[in-house]
Amino acid sequence: ILAYLHVSFAGIFAFSKTIMVGESHDARLMAPKETVQVALSDPENIIGIKVRIGRNASGPSGIDPLVIALQVADETGLPLMCHIDEPPPSYEAVVDMLRPGDVLTHCFRPFPNSPLTGNGKIKPAVLAARERGVYFDIGHGMGSFGWKTARGMMAEGFAPDIISSDVHAICIDGPAFDQVTTLSKFLPLGMDLTEIIRASTETPARALRRPELGTLKPGSIGDVSVLSLRQGSFDLVDTRGEIVTVPERLFAEGCVIAGKWFQRAGKVDTKAA
Repeated sequence: ILAYLHVSFAGIFAFSKTIMVGESHDARLMAPKETVQVALSDPENIIGIKVRIGRNASGPSGIDPLVIALQVADETGLPLMCHIDEPPPSYEAVVDMLRPGDVLTHCFRPFPNSPLTGNGKIKPAVLAARERGVYFDIGHGMGSFGWKTARGMMAEGFAPDIISSDVHAICIDGPAFDQVTTLSKFLPLGMDLTEIIRASTETPARALRRPELGTLKPGSIGDVSVLSLRQGSFDLVDTRGEIVTVPERLFAEGCVIAGKWFQRAGKVDTKAA
């Protein structure tokens, strides 16, 4: 398991359906010196620095935790992953600070703090960030994927670089469910299946600076997930409750890890998702 190390000493805590406390609200929890020390002590497993920014995650601290996290990333020579949620600060303010190789997660989040303007155009700051090499990651989760945003972004030719589920205790029973459900949502959006798979394998490996992962080239590790594309009628829901019924979706059949086959447990339901 490879980890982004959080710049908050507390990490993400008090995170449930009933209690949620932003770990970056209190500047006293920012631990730049300690984060540098820990990151440099375990380079095999710690591949980047993490910070969460927004009304929920950083609250009264605003964008300041991102300033601190960027200093840590510079000091360690590691990429940064930045979470964005509701404003303040704005989507533009956050993405303007990210460097080439950094990752913005929750990039297709719905209003407020969508990457689109009110008239459905991509915000200039978003285009500028992609031009300079910022990775845009879906990070679906419980509140960070909207069909309206996704349709608008894809219509403008802006596909995500990375498709991730951000599955955790609050969204594993919906709306994210799992990685293959998240991947399936990009089929009706017109994204080519090859590019969908690339956004879940090769590109994340590149963002992690582990190019030997996410590939089946000769000499590579060779761990692989086996998926099937099945026809039927499937309901896929976003984080605002909009349901899109699609004629096909991906299912996981099993995986190979270190040369050993692991079969999917249970029966695959091809009628609903």
